[in-house]
Amino acid sequence: MSEKAIVAKVWNFATILRDSGVSYTEYVAQLSYLLFLKMESERESIGESSKIPTSCKWERLIRLDGLELESAYNAALAQLAKSEGVIGLIYNDAQNKIKEPANLKKLFVLMDSETWLGLNVDVKGAIYEGLLAKNATETKAGAGQYFTPRVLIDSIVGLMELKPNMEVCDPACGTGGFLLSAYEAMKAQTKDKEELKRLQNERLCGKDITPLVASLCAMNLYLHGIGGEGGIIEIGDSLSELGNRRFDRVLTNPPFGKKSATKILAENGKVKSQKDEYNREDFFATTSNKQLNFLQHIMNLLKIGGKAAV
Repeated sequence: MSEKAIVAKVWNFATILRDSGVSYTEYVAQLSYLLFLKMESERESIGESSKIPTSCKWERLIRLDGLELESAYNAALAQLAKSEGVIGLIYNDAQNKIKEPANLKKLFVLMDSETWLGLNVDVKGAIYEGLLAKNATETKAGAGQYFTPRVLIDSIVGLMELKPNMEVCDPACGTGGFLLSAYEAMKAQTKDKEELKRLQNERLCGKDITPLVASLCAMNLYLHGIGGEGGIIEIGDSLSELGNRRFDRVLTNPPFGKKSATKILAENGKVKSQKDEYNREDFFATTSNKQLNFLQHIMNLLKIGGKAAV
């Protein structure tokens, strides 16, 4: 099948979840949890090691039906969420939002009918990014939070003169578009196995404030062979602190707007708003304006001679 046909097939699974009242954003997450288990099963079948515990593996779950499947799947998600490293991040706070056991079984059967590992890595990435793009176009609000157009990302990365030994950061990483494009550009310049291993597990760094988005990012990168040892993606507010690490390149599409105000009770009994601002010693201006704060943060993240694209 073509990439477009595969993406369309996966997206058609959404009709099952719509019947269960699952939103588009939740749908991408729910499908990702299943897709990841299936791909790990396929990797293991060709002799590669899997990080998934035996009780959570696809082979066990696919044999179950009804309430037994629902119970086992709920338990699996809970166990995976407590795992160490990249698996724990991918399944961070994962919950089964598919309340009808019959619909859950349909999804398992549909997912099981395809050999996903038989598709090359680029096609697997296309499935994933296609879902995210589709989600962004079909939801009226917050699309930018999840998806920056790939053609824009690739154009920016192409201008940044990346080398395989550079350290690259996206402090508002979303689902990992910039990091993935940077990786591909750097990977194309080296055949050295040790250099590639460092590139896959050490050179890239991303952070996102939304746990679900950070989980999707970790999964997206993992499916492309990046971050298998964990530690690349973090959940948190990038603007809260600078941290100790500096980078050769910062590539990002940060959020716009203002940090929300906190409602407090004044002495006269009236409720008033108190502006939430980032009071950081390394900032030259104190403001609640997110884009100005991100620019200050990005400038301070750079090594001497480093470059950023925003």
